[in-house]
Amino acid sequence: MGHLNYPMCQDVGMRLAELSRTSGFPSATIKYYLRLGLLAPGTTESSTWASYDDTHVRRLALVRALTEVASLSLDDVRRVLDAVDDSSVALHESLGTAQWLLSPEPDTAPSAESLATVDALVDRQGWHLAEGGPLRARLAGQLDTLARLDFPVTDDLLDTYAASLRPLVELDVSRIPTEDRGRAVERVVVGTLLYEPVIASIRRMLAEVVSSETLDG
Repeated sequence: MGHLNYPMCQDVGMRLAELSRTSGFPSATIKYYLRLGLLAPGTTESSTWASYDDTHVRRLALVRALTEVASLSLDDVRRVLDAVDDSSVALHESLGTAQWLLSPEPDTAPSAESLATVDALVDRQGWHLAEGGPLRARLAGQLDTLARLDFPVTDDLLDTYAASLRPLVELDVSRIPTEDRGRAVERVVVGTLLYEPVIASIRRMLAEVVSSETLDG
């Protein structure tokens, strides 16, 4: 998973205008985020100005990932940031909050049959998923769509996909910077939304290669 790169200011403190230049956010937007509590107040230096540091730049990078890449509402951004800032919440749970918000449940309730298929997959794989998450229903809804189009998915296919994807996911998780909760969530957001299309493109390229090797031979 990647992350959004922003230049870090070398000074201990910076004024709002410099924070704006460094982060790429207009000053008016930064002031708005300060009023909403999405960004911590700066250190008061006088009655007329406050100073900001690299922690503010990093927080703005995370807000940008959540709003521009993930297209989350500011209310949902606040939910993610609350989880990031609450040190009593395990990092895994903070990442889960972001992941759930990136994976809303389908508008139409999935069928009981597809939900049972997903539950059986989870049981066979020995996965431990948090209760109340949207991913079961999301996958079940996708299975319903495939069934309606006469492309039903078998248990063997789901197991094969799960086994094939696990090494990739383990690699992604190993690259999460656990020493920085904000950067960790940013990595999950960007990795989920920007790297998944890369995986899909490589899959299609391989489909072309393998079909030419096997179907035309």
